[in-house]
Amino acid sequence: MSAETLQALSPLDGRYAARLEPLAGLFSEAGLIRHRVAVELAWFRHLAALDSFDALAPLDGEDAAFLDRLERDFDAEDAAAVKRIERETNHDVKAVEYWIKQRMAERAGLAAASELVHFACTSEDINNLAYGLILKRALVEVMDPALAELDARLESLATANAELAMLSRTHGQSASPTTLGKEIANVVFRLRRQRRQLARVEISGKINGAVGNFNAHLAACPGVDWPEVARDFVEELGLVWNPYTTQIEPHDMIAELSHALIRTNTVLLDFARDAWSYVSLGYFKQSTVAGEVGSSTMPHKVNPIDFENGEGNIGLANAVLGHLAEKLPVSRWQRDLTDSTVQRSLGSAFGYCLLAWNSILRGLGRIEADPQRISADLDDAWEVLGEAIQTVMRVHGIDSPYEKLKELTRGRRIGPDDIAAFVDGLALPEAERRRLKSLTPAGYTGNASEMARAIERFT
Repeated sequence: MSAETLQALSPLDGRYAARLEPLAGLFSEAGLIRHRVAVELAWFRHLAALDSFDALAPLDGEDAAFLDRLERDFDAEDAAAVKRIERETNHDVKAVEYWIKQRMAERAGLAAASELVHFACTSEDINNLAYGLILKRALVEVMDPALAELDARLESLATANAELAMLSRTHGQSASPTTLGKEIANVVFRLRRQRRQLARVEISGKINGAVGNFNAHLAACPGVDWPEVARDFVEELGLVWNPYTTQIEPHDMIAELSHALIRTNTVLLDFARDAWSYVSLGYFKQSTVAGEVGSSTMPHKVNPIDFENGEGNIGLANAVLGHLAEKLPVSRWQRDLTDSTVQRSLGSAFGYCLLAWNSILRGLGRIEADPQRISADLDDAWEVLGEAIQTVMRVHGIDSPYEKLKELTRGRRIGPDDIAAFVDGLALPEAERRRLKSLTPAGYTGNASEMARAIERFT
């Protein structure tokens, strides 16, 4: 860890910085500036390609190549140069415009057209599109691959343990058995549903001027179909065009995205807590790592810290995401600046998500089921067969089946001999009595194993 990292205020940029490098390149100040430059240059190119916009001639090949290099080769030194300009302007987007103009001065053809950089744009035209590109890249390049890795690990765990019968616990008490694989398959199904909803969130954008009405555009060039130009430009960037805005894109899509991430996190939070509990019960064994210490005083400890870290960071992620979802869609009249400072925490929200997901993934990599421990627990819970027996009694018309099983089992530990004696006293066909007496807790799992193996079919 570098001295700079040791001095970081946020653990995302300090302790956990190495784990979050893919997001830092997108959401950092340099990443935001880079995407602002990309949007400004794309708008300039778009205008130059319009037949209806006479103020800017088509770019010649060398000028176009220069602009391509300006965008492609933008680096940390360029970002620092923009920040130096910002110290004078006290305006971040204007600093980007000035930096581009300075660079365009290197070529006569571009220098003559440099006043058409940022043409008819308000800062939010550039910012909302830059953030849209960042969000889309973060989802496609970083977040969904992380979820896909979690998905694959969970599916593998579900399939491997499809047949491993396990005692259920409802209200913390013994309940009808399941299999470990089926319980993991439940998580896979929920996670895939949230991934689909996350993928369906439309990342939208706008470029329609100071208050959303193309005022300056139409004042300068009334013959241009500016809404159509805006639609084409936003869609060329790979975003969904929003035609109705004030000065700002209203951020409804960020709220939708935040809520989708919150739901995804909640599924994983639920799993992390259950996994922690199964470690506590001994259902999961944890692998040890040479040199690792579990406690500063108790040498035997192997703590489920990855699931705990996942749980803790999901809490932080959802707190930030909740504020983003509630605050960003609300703006006084046509514009206030509260959204600007809040959007700068988008990277923190994504960072806490990724940190949590990777922690849970590490936790999954360190656990394996302990069939002996799981079976021992199940073999000590014959009372769970009460459900099966009373249901069979109903089918055969025996009076008060629930009440009779309640008297036998409620709040009591019973064994196979108790079950056999009870069944022998029932007015059932002999074949049915034999079937019930052959039933064991481990054999009473319904279709759990089939469902654990069929997860691909249902998702």
